[in-house]
Amino acid sequence: MFEQLNSRFARIIKNIKGQGKITDQNISDALRDVRRALLEADVNFQVAKSFVNRVKDKASGENVFTSVTPGQQFVKILMNELTSFLGKENDGIQFSSSGKTIILLAGLQGSGKTTTASKLACFLKKRWQKTPYLIAADLQRPAAIDQLEVLGKQIQVPVFAKHNADLESVIKGGLAESINSDVVIIDTAGRLHIDDDLMTELKRVVEIAKPHEILYVADGMTGQDAVNSSTAFNDALDLTGVILTKMDGDSRGGAALSIREVTGKPIKFMGTGESMKDFEPFHPDRLAKRILGMGDVVSLVEKAQEAFDEETAEDLQKKLIENKFTLVDFQDQLNQMQNMGSMSEMLKMIPGAGKLGKMKFDDRQLKWTDAIIKSMTPAERLSPEIINGSRRKRIASGSGRSVQEVNQLLKQFHQMQQMMKKIGNKGGMKLPFGIK
Repeated sequence: MFEQLNSRFARIIKNIKGQGKITDQNISDALRDVRRALLEADVNFQVAKSFVNRVKDKASGENVFTSVTPGQQFVKILMNELTSFLGKENDGIQFSSSGKTIILLAGLQGSGKTTTASKLACFLKKRWQKTPYLIAADLQRPAAIDQLEVLGKQIQVPVFAKHNADLESVIKGGLAESINSDVVIIDTAGRLHIDDDLMTELKRVVEIAKPHEILYVADGMTGQDAVNSSTAFNDALDLTGVILTKMDGDSRGGAALSIREVTGKPIKFMGTGESMKDFEPFHPDRLAKRILGMGDVVSLVEKAQEAFDEETAEDLQKKLIENKFTLVDFQDQLNQMQNMGSMSEMLKMIPGAGKLGKMKFDDRQLKWTDAIIKSMTPAERLSPEIINGSRRKRIASGSGRSVQEVNQLLKQFHQMQQMMKKIGNKGGMKLPFGIK
């Protein structure tokens, strides 16, 4: 996510900090590089120009150039303006005081509205303990209704689906059936391009449903067309916010970020993967830090707290202190780590990780390790020391991995046991990520 932008800004920051003295020429050179980085990341030209001008205005003046650490001060200005550019703070969902909040999702066909509807429902259910209800109002795409029904069952959220029905009966019927829910999410139809029929239909849905939130679902891989289409949707529907999808792709992402500046509407959420859990609130300040290579510890802690079961964590702490940590416990920890999402993305949230160079972590490694442990017998998992040469060959064959990988895992596990034993003997053993 934003790897190209992150890489370019990292070089800019390194250069500006390396200057012994900051001058007008230094600032001018840095801003030229900033503008080029934004444009290469597919940020809208006018948006990039406006951003650079704001940074230039803030970076002018004697108070900057006579600072003890002028390079760091310039980076701080860059950080503040990037945060402001992205929206200053997370707005979230503005829940209705009436007891039921109606959310309408709109966007072009293929932007991921149906999947986003289910992801949003899953997020509201787990993170904010809401009782969501989904309405399948995309009557244009034949498989849309079936898709939402399948996703609804997957996340255990009820879906109102009615085949061969008109739009008004679907909307009114769904709202009538949602009496036990406090959040209703309406998935609407899209088109491959903006046309009058699409806008007329969406306006009709708005009139019938009277939604409290109208969220534009923007494909993060679309490019500059995302800016144009979001403007058209905002003019027609008066959007309340934006959801960015497919932000885990290899697109440059700048066009999607331009939407906030062009529409003036906040980006509220973003999808970062295909799984239902790959969906998170859009925090401008945190994302700005990620782009500038400063990490995002808060988001990392939140993901850890969601993924790690508190009771299991306390049991693990006790085992570590008593030196009873086995491969069974190690396997449980691997499974919980996988629930946090991509490990490569997790590493990017650690401050200073960028200084280590382009870190590559193959997320399949966790699955391979899990496969090796699953190929062991219960006795071998509890007592790895009994695993001799013939057992190692059998485990390697059963897991589809090499004997060398089995040896490496056992060696690393033994080293981990020794380290945990030393920490436990010293006392004061604490769990990671602030879990208590």
